[in-house]
Amino acid sequence: MGTTNHITTKWLGGMAFESNNPSGHDLRIDAGLDDGGEGSGFRPKALMLSSLAGCSGLDVASLIKKMKLNVDSFQIDTIANLTDEHPKFYDAVTMEFHFHGKELDEKKLQRAVDLSVEKYCGVMEMFRQFAKLDIKTIFHH
Repeated sequence: MGTTNHITTKWLGGMAFESNNPSGHDLRIDAGLDDGGEGSGFRPKALMLSSLAGCSGLDVASLIKKMKLNVDSFQIDTIANLTDEHPKFYDAVTMEFHFHGKELDEKKLQRAVDLSVEKYCGVMEMFRQFAKLDIKTIFHH
């Protein structure tokens, strides 16, 4: 039996919700103006992409520290294709890992990305169940 996460998501009226998190930070979710909301919070599907990038990013950041790699900055661009039919979901996701720095150890950084993608990132494993993933690593010297 694994660990259980319990999240409570409370309706605030209109199309807005507040969802708690084990971190102690609350998260506001709202629909956009087009969908009857006020746009005062995060969109649920987009949050999934932030979860995916955040999960993998934490792995890579931890490996950068562990491997003592020199990286000036690092960002992940996540581009997802949403299906046309309801229920709409992401059927294809491209993740671009961008590393910036003068002394990038490309081999080790690629290893860090690979370890996250293939071994550590649980959110990535969940996405694999419904989407085709395309992972790119880009080095900016």
